Amino acid sequence: MVHRSKQRLLFLFSWLLIAFNANAQDTARFDPDTTVSFVINMDVVNIRSHRLTEQDFIDAVLADTGFYKAFRDMKRYSFIAENHVYTYDKKNKVEGEIYRKVRRTMTGNKAKVEYLVKQDKGKLYKKNGKYDLYTLEMFDYIFNNAYKSDFAAGEPLPSTDGKNGSYKDKLKTLIFQPGRKITGIPFLSKKTEIFGKDMRQYYLYEFARGTYLDSIPVYRFKVIRKPSTAEGDVMINELTTIFDVRDFKILGRYVDMKYHNMLFDFDVKMNIELVPFRDKLLPAKISYQGNWDVPLHKEEKASFLITQREYK
Repeated sequence: MVHRSKQRLLFLFSWLLIAFNANAQDTARFDPDTTVSFVINMDVVNIRSHRLTEQDFIDAVLADTGFYKAFRDMKRYSFIAENHVYTYDKKNKVEGEIYRKVRRTMTGNKAKVEYLVKQDKGKLYKKNGKYDLYTLEMFDYIFNNAYKSDFAAGEPLPSTDGKNGSYKDKLKTLIFQPGRKITGIPFLSKKTEIFGKDMRQYYLYEFARGTYLDSIPVYRFKVIRKPSTAEGDVMINELTTIFDVRDFKILGRYVDMKYHNMLFDFDVKMNIELVPFRDKLLPAKISYQGNWDVPLHKEEKASFLITQREYK
C-alpha cells in the first residue's frame, strides 16, 4: 500500500509540475512566458541603486499570498472566461480539444454560470464518462469548480476534501507559493526549496525593469539554473516573478520545471498573470504546457490557455 501511495503521489504531483517543452508541435500553440505581456527594458537593473537587495525579492516571493487570494477573490465577481485545452498523442499530434466560453454572473454571493460556447473534439473521455487524462481532471478541479462555486469569505480555494485532498494541497503550494519545500515527495521534496541553503548554489539571479499593461512599472526577478549545474541536481530550471514597482505586489509568475529518473519523467512550463481591478488583483491569464510519464499510467501531453476579462 505504501508503494502504491507513493506512485499515486508522484502521478498527482507530476501533473502540475500547473510542465512542458515536448517539442515544437506542442509548445508552439501556447508558449507560457511571463514576458509576453511585459515589456522589459534592455538594461539590466542594479537593484542596489534602488535600495533593494536579492534577499528583498526572495523574502517577497516566499511571503506572497497574492496569487492564492486572486483565485479566491475572483469568485466575488462577474467575468467572461475563455478556456482552450489541447491533448496530444505520442507523435505530438492533437488528440483532443476542449473550448469553453463562460459568462459568470454574481448576484449577492450566488454564482450563475452560462456556457456561451461549449465544444469537445477528439479523444477526451473514458467509457465511464470521466476524463481520459488526469491533466483534464485537474483543469476541471481548479477552474470549472471555481467558476460554479459561490463566494464565502475566508474559504480555501478550491476545496481539498476527499482522498486526494493532501495531494492537491501540494499542487496548490507549487502554484501559489513556489520556492517552498513540499514534503512527502520522493527525490523531489528538497529540490522545490530553491532559496534554501542546499539549493541556492545551483542558481543565478537576474533583474530588469519594464512595464506591464502599457503603464504599470515593474521589476522582473529571474531565478535561473546555472549553466554549470547538472539537470539532475535541480527540478526548477527557472522561476520568474514580476513585481509592481509602486507597492512590490506580484503581478506575474513563470515556472519552468523538468526532471527525469527511473520512476518518472516530466517537463512543464506554466505562466500566471494577474490584473489590477479596483483594490484587488485578479487572474487574467494562465497558460500551461506539459508532458509527463509515470509508471503504470498513460503518458500525458497537454496544454491549456485560460483568459479571464470584463470583471464586474
